[in-house]
Amino acid sequence: MNPLADAQTVISVAEWQERAARYREKVKEVTVPLRERKSRHEKHPVYDFLHTYYSFSMGRLERWFPGVGVTLEDDPEGDFPENSFRREEGRAWTDASLLTEKGRQRLEWILNLLKRTQGRPPHLACHGLHEWAMVYSGADVRHRESVPLRLPQAKIDSLVSSRPIACSHYDAFRFFSPDAVPFNKLSPTLLTREENEQPGCIHVNMDLYKWAYKSSPWIASELLAEALFLAIEAREIDMRASPYDLTAYGYEPICVEIPEGRRDYEKHQHALFLKGLRLRARLIDSLTAILAASS
Repeated sequence: MNPLADAQTVISVAEWQERAARYREKVKEVTVPLRERKSRHEKHPVYDFLHTYYSFSMGRLERWFPGVGVTLEDDPEGDFPENSFRREEGRAWTDASLLTEKGRQRLEWILNLLKRTQGRPPHLACHGLHEWAMVYSGADVRHRESVPLRLPQAKIDSLVSSRPIACSHYDAFRFFSPDAVPFNKLSPTLLTREENEQPGCIHVNMDLYKWAYKSSPWIASELLAEALFLAIEAREIDMRASPYDLTAYGYEPICVEIPEGRRDYEKHQHALFLKGLRLRARLIDSLTAILAASS
């Protein structure tokens, strides 16, 4: 028996299967409707980001893993990934020593990004103008197929050109309309992500889901689920504050074109910032433990 497995808490088959069932039930609140919409070729302005912006399959999301640091009483029928799981003498565990060098480098990079982001002060006055800059001049209205704009193009352009924009997130900035790029105070790139990302950014907190699934199956699936639902919450705020009209989907706008709306946005952004701090800290702790166990 591996001494590392002996040192861990052993969870009975009944207990971990119950945990796995609870996890699957929770994430299927998202995955089942998403699959149904895709089968009908229906678009959704909030939830589609889970399969357009992110690359984690719904099938993989539905699979439960205990993460490093937990030993399970083995169920021979358990569907665990062979490249990360080890079975011996009726027990099974995620074995961090099976991390490849490439996998270890990926986790080290993610951990470094999370630590650097966590240590920065938040910027909470961007007011979601990245979505407005994306449709500036009407050259490419990305969600035109699923939702209309709620303001005339001239008013959208006026807001973008009249207010300061300080988008620090590369994956938001890269979708700016070419004519809106000069309005941004920053020029984030993929290579400068570690220098630019800050914990108040809605997209940075949304991306905790990406860093969680890129850390799977080494982290516990419950942590992945928490990141998933925070990402959905962030996406809702993101799109409610956009120039699109989502009322047909049950989302009231956050009207950042007026002072009251900007104050409302800042309240939502601050709440997401606090949730992101807590979740990011847990991801940092988990990745630190995984990398230590892999040595």
